[in-house]
Amino acid sequence: MIIRIMGEGQYRLPDETVLAEVNAADAAIERAVGRDDAAALAAALHQLHEVVVGRGTALPDDELAHSDVIVPATDATVDEVRTLLSDEGLVPDTF
Repeated sequence: MIIRIMGEGQYRLPDETVLAEVNAADAAIERAVGRDDAAALAAALHQLHEVVVGRGTALPDDELAHSDVIVPATDATVDEVRTLLSDEGLVPDTF
């Protein structure tokens, strides 16, 4: 799976075992947006970014790959994230 972090780049996640961690952060993002809780949203976005950057491998800038998921930067607002959410959150449950 390839995840793009807006304004930062693309990361290839190694396998589906990481998907559970990504989905846990995604669920926290959905809850924060649902409560209009900017502090909880910031924490959840940081959690998601830590998983993606920490467990993923950054793609070189000159490599163009289709992103399976696009997630907002850690400083995104509740309203900005709300526009990106689908019925499955930011990240689909399966690939």
